[in-house]
Amino acid sequence: MATEVKVPVLPESVSDATIASWHKKAGDAVKRDENLVDLETDKVVLEVPSPVDGVLKEIKFQEGDTVTSSQVLAIIEEGATAAAAPAEAKKDDKPAAGAEEVQAKAGAAKAEAAAPASTKPAPAAASSSTGAGGDLPPGARFTASKEGIDPSQVEGTGRRGAVTKEDIVKYAKSGGAGKAAGARPEERVPMTRIRKRIAERLMQSKDSIAMLTSFNEVNLAKVSAARKELGEDFQKAHGIKLGFMSFFVKAAANALQRFPVINASVDGDDIIYHGYADISIAVSTDKGLVTPVLRNVERLGFADIEQGIADYAKKARDGKLGLDDLQGGTFTITNGGTFGSLMSTPIVNPPQSAILGMHTIKERPIAENGQVVIAPMMYIALSYDHRIIDGKDAVQFLVDIKNQLENPNRILFGL
Repeated sequence: MATEVKVPVLPESVSDATIASWHKKAGDAVKRDENLVDLETDKVVLEVPSPVDGVLKEIKFQEGDTVTSSQVLAIIEEGATAAAAPAEAKKDDKPAAGAEEVQAKAGAAKAEAAAPASTKPAPAAASSSTGAGGDLPPGARFTASKEGIDPSQVEGTGRRGAVTKEDIVKYAKSGGAGKAAGARPEERVPMTRIRKRIAERLMQSKDSIAMLTSFNEVNLAKVSAARKELGEDFQKAHGIKLGFMSFFVKAAANALQRFPVINASVDGDDIIYHGYADISIAVSTDKGLVTPVLRNVERLGFADIEQGIADYAKKARDGKLGLDDLQGGTFTITNGGTFGSLMSTPIVNPPQSAILGMHTIKERPIAENGQVVIAPMMYIALSYDHRIIDGKDAVQFLVDIKNQLENPNRILFGL
């Protein structure tokens, strides 16, 4: 019995998706709920699982093709086994080879013919080796053949450790096998759907918002002491570590209640004031920055916040973030300090009106009660839409954050 595999129904805000990668090929056995293909939208990568056990009989679209809701991606012969499938599919049933795959085969043959006998296995391996993470996509296979690189020597950064075209290019640029001394390679790689959407949003922010940034600094000595004193008990009680992020998120939620314009958004000539704090947490992934939303943070405790952040971080790493995870958000927090940033001016994420930037913690000498002491200091930044937020509100909001973090009891009591 033939079963159709269809594109999931996409939300109204997402018109189509791109085939990112197939994890199976025609003739392969598949199991129910096994991921067949990744679809990349403007916001997330969606996995499409097999609805039944059987054999993948036909693939309708190739990597790079654009598809829409409910289109048929593939046909599965339900209940069949790979052994029962024909050893060689009919010509008409085969998906058409992409240009890159044809070039890859030609490049591999050319490289093998031209290379000395001692070096011929490298290009050959590029065509047949599965590398660090499974079968190579055509683009990576062609690039490996062209560069004379054995993919098994390359560390994969793709999904489930797969070696990507970018991994091959990076390995070649760093002096990998087959590269001539002094070579100056260049590679033109199309933007992914997510990266293009990020670029559009950033330009929208730049062009439509009168953006300004204010700075302050925070002494995190008392937060650090609280984490050191209570961290072990907190983890035993809640099963998760007590990080710095929950202090900042909760302090921001408290401050947003006192300065509602920071939590507002612009809609035409109207200002929408939100009576809740849905805080977007910026998370870096291999495909770009995403901002999943912690909802109703004003009602959450520290353990709920830490667990929510941990869950989103895992889902982001595994490519499991859904569209619902990214929708909405009234305010954003981004932590460039995890990458060593000392100071930056974060960009507002429309239609939100403000974003808080955290930075790296540095021990610095400061004056305290007439004495010079060494303290863990962090610069914080608030970028905001000056159309509705005055400088006074922005500065006072940052001071509120600072006061809470320098006396964590204020966070607990909502002061």
